[in-house]
Amino acid sequence: MPLYRGSAAKFLAQAEDGSLFTVLSEQFRHVVGRAAPPAEVRSWERSLRVLAHDLSDAALGPVEVLVEHKLPLSSLRMDVVLCGVDPQSAVPSYVVVELKQWTHAAVLDGTDDVCELGHGVTRLHPSAQVERYCRYLRDYVSALTANPTRLSGVAYLHNATDLDVQSLWSYPHDDCSQMFTGQRRGEFLDFLRGRLAPKPGADAADLLLGSAVRPSRQLMAVAADEVQRREQFVLVDEQQTAYSLVMRAIEKSYRANTKEVIVVQGGPGSGKSVIALSLLGELSRQGRTALHATGSSSFTQTLRRVAGARNKRVQSMFKYFNQFIDAERNGLDVLISDEAHRIRETSENRYTKASLRTGRPQVEELIDAARVPVFLLDEHQVVRPGEIGRVEDIQEAAGRMGLGVRVIDLDGQFRLGGSRAYERWVLRLLGLEPGGPAVWEGDDTFDLVVDPAPSLMEQRLERLLNQGYGARIAAGYCWRWSDPVKDGSLVEDVVIGDWRRPWNNKKPTSHGGAPGTPFWATDPAGFGQVGCVYTAQGFEYDYSGVIMGPDLVWRTDHWEARPEFSHDSQVKRATVEEFDRAVRNTYKVLLTRGLRGTSIYSTDPETQALLEKLVGGAARG
Repeated sequence: MPLYRGSAAKFLAQAEDGSLFTVLSEQFRHVVGRAAPPAEVRSWERSLRVLAHDLSDAALGPVEVLVEHKLPLSSLRMDVVLCGVDPQSAVPSYVVVELKQWTHAAVLDGTDDVCELGHGVTRLHPSAQVERYCRYLRDYVSALTANPTRLSGVAYLHNATDLDVQSLWSYPHDDCSQMFTGQRRGEFLDFLRGRLAPKPGADAADLLLGSAVRPSRQLMAVAADEVQRREQFVLVDEQQTAYSLVMRAIEKSYRANTKEVIVVQGGPGSGKSVIALSLLGELSRQGRTALHATGSSSFTQTLRRVAGARNKRVQSMFKYFNQFIDAERNGLDVLISDEAHRIRETSENRYTKASLRTGRPQVEELIDAARVPVFLLDEHQVVRPGEIGRVEDIQEAAGRMGLGVRVIDLDGQFRLGGSRAYERWVLRLLGLEPGGPAVWEGDDTFDLVVDPAPSLMEQRLERLLNQGYGARIAAGYCWRWSDPVKDGSLVEDVVIGDWRRPWNNKKPTSHGGAPGTPFWATDPAGFGQVGCVYTAQGFEYDYSGVIMGPDLVWRTDHWEARPEFSHDSQVKRATVEEFDRAVRNTYKVLLTRGLRGTSIYSTDPETQALLEKLVGGAARG
């Protein structure tokens, strides 16, 4: 839903008396769970008033205005969507408006869709931004394809003159990527009149807001098409900016013999792996030498199996971080280090040849291996001691090597139903963000429930499986993990009262019908075994069940990390501080795997009581 809806006439009246900005601020706090940043409020005040007067001067008072309308299955919001009737065909007509207060901007050298605003600030070209919003809406909003409709997009740089943004005119402009400056205000009004009649737009708005939303494209379901054949995902905002900056860095590395390290950081579901596979596919089609690497056996093997389906060459493009210990310097065009929070201090292990035991940091090996090293990471997913994948670590390594680093923050949220509120709720719950645990106020895009027993959680998820959704149960590593039994069964190690289930299969290959370790999260037969952070990290499924064990418990007003209850031999040997950080990040990972919803249960009564108090127990599901 948008933060505001009303006719253009009402929109103008509320912009004039200031009540519009009060409504937007109140709705922002309710939906996002925090106060709107002052810069956001100033942006509303400066841009929305301008648009309100323009709509009035265009005589479009009856048109319906949606402000800060959320893209489906994402937390990204479009500035304004105007809803009405097409003047010629009388079909519902929609105009996506991206408002910019820019006074100066130039296309970044070596790109066609990234703008430089000065002081090192880069942003996606506004025409590209609104064009991709339109493509995204067409992909996901059924009403826009199931009914005769018209969809247009326009970027309005109302503070700029043509000369101020001269190089931006080179971007191709069509009906979904128009651009006007304040100097061209008259043309902007004509553009609006050509797409919206001066008639009520409430019915068109109802059609858009009431439309069914198509299921999201889960990464593994289309990975092979993305890498081997054609683009499957519409990259938006910072995702496309990151993609374009990598492509620019490749061209620049040859043209000017320079090298730039690119770091893309973002939370769960912000599109890091989508960017990685989009880059890998396009670079491969261009004949560039590019490889994808991770520190996760499950993630890499699944990508080999899914993205590299029936194609040995593609399978060989998926590597591990420790395979670059003796790589040729700049031997690749691009090395994409996905899940880079899993980078370790060194690549050495017990199998490393003596001649290669130099103690060199693994991050330096990865930087050295390609002309353009790309790192995609989430600092809140470091779950083992010895993992050093932080932005600061990469910047320090690049600095030692005399290289510059460009950091791109992904703001969008595409997992968790696009629920920014749920992401913040998890971070506050686990003390990874200030403010302490907060009451869950609900979100129409995401289902959160606390189950009173694991058996009820399993029953809930089984019902969803029968409805065609994907679901998994994962737990903290608080029970022993036995080897598979020779008779084809798995030991039921996870015991909670009279409920007993096995961990996921320990073997890399199928055992008694249970998929191999790497495929627990993606093989339909994975339900029925309990996963852990090492088999869940990097993956997504529709609904997630999370069992919190006794390794992290709530006591009165704080969390207590208890390594004595952990069965993770590497993590429990860490210092108290390292264990505390790892276990909180572990549950953060597990709690953010679900696309549509999460069920939680804690084996500890006091912790369970806290969760039920915050969420309201099963009745709130």
